[in-house]
Amino acid sequence: MSETTLAYLAEKTASGNDLDESEVRVAANQLTAADASVEDKESFLVSFADKGESAQEIAAFASCFREFAIDPMVDDLAHSAIDVCGTGGDKSGSFNVSTTVAFILAAAGVTVFKHGNRSITSKCGSADLLEAVGIPLEAKPALIRSSLEELHFAFFFAPVYHPAFKEIVPVRKSLAEKGHRTVFNILGPLINPGRPAYQLLGVFSPDFVSRLASCLEALDLRRALVAHCSLSGAGGLDELSCCGKNLVSGVGGLSETKGDWTPEDFGLPCHPYTDIAGGNVQENLRLLDTLFSGEAPSGLMDTVCLNAGTALWIAERTTEVKQGVAMAKDLLLGGQVKSWLERAKAFYADASET
Repeated sequence: MSETTLAYLAEKTASGNDLDESEVRVAANQLTAADASVEDKESFLVSFADKGESAQEIAAFASCFREFAIDPMVDDLAHSAIDVCGTGGDKSGSFNVSTTVAFILAAAGVTVFKHGNRSITSKCGSADLLEAVGIPLEAKPALIRSSLEELHFAFFFAPVYHPAFKEIVPVRKSLAEKGHRTVFNILGPLINPGRPAYQLLGVFSPDFVSRLASCLEALDLRRALVAHCSLSGAGGLDELSCCGKNLVSGVGGLSETKGDWTPEDFGLPCHPYTDIAGGNVQENLRLLDTLFSGEAPSGLMDTVCLNAGTALWIAERTTEVKQGVAMAKDLLLGGQVKSWLERAKAFYADASET
């Protein structure tokens, strides 16, 4: 059997053996090839996940798909930009915390490179909420550049910037229906085409916190934090929250930051998970409004501010998380974030008319 086929690599991983960088490149090319069979792709992805993807393998896949991505031509801004996102897959149905945090950061003048997709495992994905507030998903490069200059914000819609994934969609769909997770459930936050220097990355399982921190190290981020929240009952969240204990692992300039964070560490109380429960697009828009009016469930307000405060700290806008939490709350309740959203909506509406 040829060593350049998915069938060979599936057999190797099924035996418990890791792939080297050149084998990962072969796999990436075969997975995105139109002439490779769906059966071979499924077999490889299942055996690879069953083996357990190593940090080195995930980083190698991320490097390949970064190369395959369309370049948004924002290299000059990447050194000061941040992405805030989660892997998804925690099946919690929580509110769009990371997307709201992106709004707060942009309102604070931090350059945001938001990378995301429509909902896959929830009722309202990042792209769904962005579209609902008037931010288009498929803006042309010139408009994205103007948005970064005017609003400090860009959204890179994954299907547009990763055309190579087109050949993976039916395979992922088929495997999801059979209950199989694949490496593609992990890769999304690692392949932002803008390549921001800063990142807050939430993961669906504590088992992947240190693994994905190692991946971000390999991808040479300046400062980043990987987090997972274990809920007091059962399950967990792919983000920081004030509803449980947060396992974190820092990257780059934050590599010494490791261990457990609790809300109390930052002067915040612990809240029930029901406070951060989300719904469909319309329900999440209503919750967003309650954050601006101060009528949001206290657990939602504190969780959003904890994530935003951490992101401000990661991006070197504050010297400590607690200071960032207070800043985020002031931006929400002081009207700056709502005003930013109104400006963003008007900006894109004007652009569509020209």
